[in-house]
Amino acid sequence: MLLRKLCKITCLIITWLFLLTGCTSNGTIQVASDQTPAWAPTLSPLSKTTVVKVGMKQVSSDSGILIGMAKGYYDALGIKIEPIQFSSGQEMINQLAAGQLDVGATVSSSGLFNAMSRDIPVKIVADKGINIPNQGYYRLVVRRDLENSIKDYSDLKGRKIAIVGTASLDELSLERVLNKGNMTLKDVDVQVIRSFPDMLVSLSNQSIDAAMVIEPFITQGISKEIISPWKDPIEYDPDAQTALLVFGTSLTKNTEVANRFMTAYIKSVRDYNDAFFKNKNRSEIIDILCKYSVVKDATLYEKMYPTGLNPDGYLKTKGIALDLAWYKQNNLLTSDIQLYDVIDHSFVDFALKILGPYK
Repeated sequence: MLLRKLCKITCLIITWLFLLTGCTSNGTIQVASDQTPAWAPTLSPLSKTTVVKVGMKQVSSDSGILIGMAKGYYDALGIKIEPIQFSSGQEMINQLAAGQLDVGATVSSSGLFNAMSRDIPVKIVADKGINIPNQGYYRLVVRRDLENSIKDYSDLKGRKIAIVGTASLDELSLERVLNKGNMTLKDVDVQVIRSFPDMLVSLSNQSIDAAMVIEPFITQGISKEIISPWKDPIEYDPDAQTALLVFGTSLTKNTEVANRFMTAYIKSVRDYNDAFFKNKNRSEIIDILCKYSVVKDATLYEKMYPTGLNPDGYLKTKGIALDLAWYKQNNLLTSDIQLYDVIDHSFVDFALKILGPYK
């Protein structure tokens, strides 16, 4: 009889726990607390924890996601981040369009804009990386032994210059460099090298003369005396929107989740700006990035050109308009897609109503 009574008590406890957590058939979990976070007191968390799948390489420009994961900003609003790595940008774009991926941390490409042109509600929603004047984190670098012979844009003529891919950010960025010397891609020997570490090897063995490179590889190349950072991008590509935060169909159709994701994202980006541009909690943020990003060396963060991340989230729309014009000029788009077709700032607008402007 005692055993039967214990079984009944156990069953009641299990049932109570099940109801408390609110397990459902789709895998979401009821949030036990409806407390609003102190940093967003007017925004309640989602009633059920929602998994948001984010495609990213976990680099420094992903700080708006990585910091929020570490500091619990997404959790506080009922969002669990699931990071996903992709072997190619096109694979990421396909999953965003199919609703199998919620968020993409990516760069400009013809594939991205062509996906948007098919009436699929994939949108560029926020800044994820821009060059800071005189501290460009994505730029053309030249071999150290050539820095005295490649001084001006015209000196690039006929040179072997590497990019990681065509019909995307790297190719159009290189063309803008060349345009400053009244040249086009036809005036240089473009080499496609699929990884930045391999570019440094090629620069070291003198098989190429210059390359479009991103941090931390710029700092690594300088420290090894392989490269010169050459001219700052503010000279040749001042309006560039280097990296993009993109929402897939699953989020653009679900504003409850999308708005909360964006609010946590902007909060995280502000922590990043506080650390790297105001020297506030810098060591804490560097420790987080060492743990969550692919750059594990804390000393690199003290040397690298910092990624610019707009603390108010908005994109450099002129830069995206210039990208679209370049793709059209080179017959890389399948339709006459317009700027208003690809950008949606409504989620940033929502976040700023909650957080206010950055100070």
